Amino acid sequence: MFRSVCFAVATSFLLNLGGCALMPGALIAPASSNAESYPPIVFVHGNGDTAALWLTTIWRFEANGWPRNRLYAIDVPYPNARDDDTKPQAGRSSTTEHAQFLASEVAALRRTSGAEKVILIGNSRGGYAIRNFLQNMGGDAFVSHAILGAVPNHGVWANNKRPNAEGSEFFGNGTFLKQLNAPKNTAGDEVVGPMKWLTLRSDNNDKYAQPDGAWLGIKGTPTGVSFEGPALRGATNLVLPARDHREVSFHSDAFAATWQFVTGSAPQTLAIPPEKVVLLNGKINALGIAGMGDFVTNVPLAGATLAVFLVNADGERMGEAVHQKTTNVDGVWGPFNARSDAAYEFVISADGYTTTHIYRAPFPRSSNVLHMRPARVATADRGAVAVVTLTRPRGYFGLGRDVMSLDGKPLAGIVAGVAGGSTAKVTLNSDAGRAVVAQFNGDRITARAWPVADNHVTLIELH
Repeated sequence: MFRSVCFAVATSFLLNLGGCALMPGALIAPASSNAESYPPIVFVHGNGDTAALWLTTIWRFEANGWPRNRLYAIDVPYPNARDDDTKPQAGRSSTTEHAQFLASEVAALRRTSGAEKVILIGNSRGGYAIRNFLQNMGGDAFVSHAILGAVPNHGVWANNKRPNAEGSEFFGNGTFLKQLNAPKNTAGDEVVGPMKWLTLRSDNNDKYAQPDGAWLGIKGTPTGVSFEGPALRGATNLVLPARDHREVSFHSDAFAATWQFVTGSAPQTLAIPPEKVVLLNGKINALGIAGMGDFVTNVPLAGATLAVFLVNADGERMGEAVHQKTTNVDGVWGPFNARSDAAYEFVISADGYTTTHIYRAPFPRSSNVLHMRPARVATADRGAVAVVTLTRPRGYFGLGRDVMSLDGKPLAGIVAGVAGGSTAKVTLNSDAGRAVVAQFNGDRITARAWPVADNHVTLIELH
């Protein structure tokens, strides 16, 4: 149905394999260091996610010369889709609300930057908002390039065999996607012009582009979609072999493909070189109402306190907090001057939440999208001594593909086959306060197991 091309990345340059080649867009990134000569880039996150997922992508753009003030990741207040797009649902957004928010952010960015056009880059559900904005809200006049990573453009399922789900925006034969995918010309193109379009997809490792409904809870039932589901007629369609639903947007492979499509040349580096001065900032975002089916939001949480501690290789604190702030209505917890070679523990305390201890690898560069959410102890875990959760926001755990462990054991709940789990948990029945080590490929992060009895949980988050 679609003509897709393969894409692979060598250490610091693009490598075409087996005759596969990338078809670049028309824009060439200027050699000038003048920030105004670089189009602003707007990053749009996926379902239930935050702007923070674009952290490493933004770093890679910066490392290749794109000015920091021309890189903007939006934070959709209610990032989850409604179960039925036509019916209001607490804490969730419709397709129209989603695209309208993007439109307002683009308009504001064009006003402040003075740029005529912007580049849009979206992951998963974020691509729906981009397509809706460009096709139905006049956005095509203000955008030069649209890059869609792992967007289920033909639905996560496309038949009527999933009960009570026909009204979902993810239904391939539903009103929303049928309208977006309607042919735009005699060639049958599914994309509008005049901007350049790129889709990035996995070969067969995207949990939301599967012919079998296993990841929808209906194993053995055909979904009516194929591995090619994210591809669009009229776009340049690239395959990133073995990458999962999130890696197709956030892995260095995805960055390299995006950079070459936009500029017409390979990036100079895929590495993230450290800065001498690292300034970190972001928001504390709220969860939904406790006891009413918790949902995630990107709504700022006022009155939350964030304390930052320098920790050693064993996850132990090295003195008092090096930064502490209680958030106002904007939820902003910084700024904080960090060391690029240091590891930190971030502690969020807020009424109605569990005190959440977040451990991360060092931050080599500055960021203003270091957004975080506090947690709540799950009912099933209240009897545990300590609970430590490992999360990988920018990718899933691939059994057999990745080398990984938590507290010296294989990750619980991660199954063979398509990479689809991004969190793993270890529950301790003794030894609160001891070190717990997480290893993922070349990353090693050590945290401390904080006691559940005192309303604490531990989170280890991979970049």
